[in-house]
Amino acid sequence: MTEVKLHIEAHVATVTLNRPEVRNAFNDASISALTDAFTALGANDAVRAIVLAAEGVGFCAGADLNWMRRMAAYSRDENLADAAKLAEMLRVVYTCPKPTVARVQGDVFAGGMGLVAACDMAVSVDTASYCLSEVRLGLIPATIGPYVVRAMGPRAAHRYALTAERFSAAEALRIGFVHEVVAADALDAKVAELTGALVNAGPAAVRASKRLVQDVAEREIDAALIARTVQGIADIRASDEGREGIQAFLQKRKPAWLAG
Repeated sequence: MTEVKLHIEAHVATVTLNRPEVRNAFNDASISALTDAFTALGANDAVRAIVLAAEGVGFCAGADLNWMRRMAAYSRDENLADAAKLAEMLRVVYTCPKPTVARVQGDVFAGGMGLVAACDMAVSVDTASYCLSEVRLGLIPATIGPYVVRAMGPRAAHRYALTAERFSAAEALRIGFVHEVVAADALDAKVAELTGALVNAGPAAVRASKRLVQDVAEREIDAALIARTVQGIADIRASDEGREGIQAFLQKRKPAWLAG
């Protein structure tokens, strides 16, 4: 199966996550495919807007279980290399010179939150749930953190990154994580409305405006910040608690900190 599907029509490219059987969870191949797709589309003069969509009932469930099983045995250095690939993919999406719209048709967990946050705007179906679930596994939302905190703001991030609560599409709208919440049968029309506005604007002006917003908004997501997040997730994955959390999740049991 192709990890990511690509369709271009009327100056709008649609990149579709295509692993519905695992709710579009990340693995090495899908991370690489997304990086390549957004790199290529960013350089394609025929494309003026990019929609990030997904097949199936879930938008993105975070890390794939088989990928997590491999990570559970990684050394810190291997975790650094692994996290750097995810960080690079998020950077490529965030810095893509073309405007990006997340079309969220289902639940968004963990790393999927980073994907939505890295897009310029997001339209969500009203039945979608959102969750920064990492702390339940003894991990932290490190590589996605710079994008998620920008999208929802530090106050909301304090709550949802620390509690790992699920929250609704209505709450995602209230805190600014998504821009529009609509019924399922109105999702495509709302996305089309946004992309229509984008393709009718001056391409150079849109590109420059996107760069302007990123330049003036808070701290730049630079190499130093990305390196810090990569080191942060590698450290905690390789820690005793991180290893215990992942093993407990994979083995469908309570982690040690909940035992007794």
